[in-house]
Amino acid sequence: MYSHFQLAKKYLRYYITASSGKGHGIHSPFVFDFIKNVLNDKKNYECYHPIEKLRKELLHDKRIIEVEDFGAGSMAVPYRKKRVNDIAKSFLKSKKLAQLLFRIIKYYQPQTIVELGTSLGVTTAYLAVANKSSQVFTLEGSENTAAIARENFKKAGLYNIQLIQGNFDDTLSALLLQIKKIDFAFADGNHRKMPTLNYFHQFLQNSAEESIFIFDDIHWSAEMEDAWKEIQAHNAVTLTIDLFFIGMVFFKKEFKAKQHFVIRF
Repeated sequence: MYSHFQLAKKYLRYYITASSGKGHGIHSPFVFDFIKNVLNDKKNYECYHPIEKLRKELLHDKRIIEVEDFGAGSMAVPYRKKRVNDIAKSFLKSKKLAQLLFRIIKYYQPQTIVELGTSLGVTTAYLAVANKSSQVFTLEGSENTAAIARENFKKAGLYNIQLIQGNFDDTLSALLLQIKKIDFAFADGNHRKMPTLNYFHQFLQNSAEESIFIFDDIHWSAEMEDAWKEIQAHNAVTLTIDLFFIGMVFFKKEFKAKQHFVIRF
């Protein structure tokens, strides 16, 4: 992965060169609508508060658990035995990003949602509460981390979540045999090029024109940037949005030519 200094330089370059988050100069009606109604939706939704309360509790939880790491690892917390609060500090998506994912779900109302990388369940809770008629399938590699996520879903009163524990190499393929299509996918489990591309191609088997795929940390490392470029170039992809922290992928056939946007977030 890139060092903190390298990431800071990349973010500065992105921030300077990205299109304004106000929508100025955006000629795609779809992207302009996304910026106006999703990216710039500043409403403080009531459901944010109980989920952020869970986050606060996790940041003070000093239980020590054994964690199985099937991904690319963490520079911040490299040990198998980890405190829950250290996991929360290092792996939970920021409030800003988690609430953006909530707004995406709320606005586009996908019914079948797949998340790779449950962690402690905070982001999953945002995905599930945004559309309570949806079914959220969330995959987590670590048994003990999954157990804490289940505690949090119960505390939040969320019952439209199915958590599947195990190695993604096994659990994702089994899940995709069970569900007809993926309306929304969020990949946040393995920050390496080939696994990321494998997830993308597996998702594609169950995709539709209205599907939305989101990949986390697309600028986390050189190989993640390579993976993102390959995803953008795929024939099925008609539109992508780079928000630096995440990359959004769309398949709408109404776009006659590929469109790629880098937007300030």
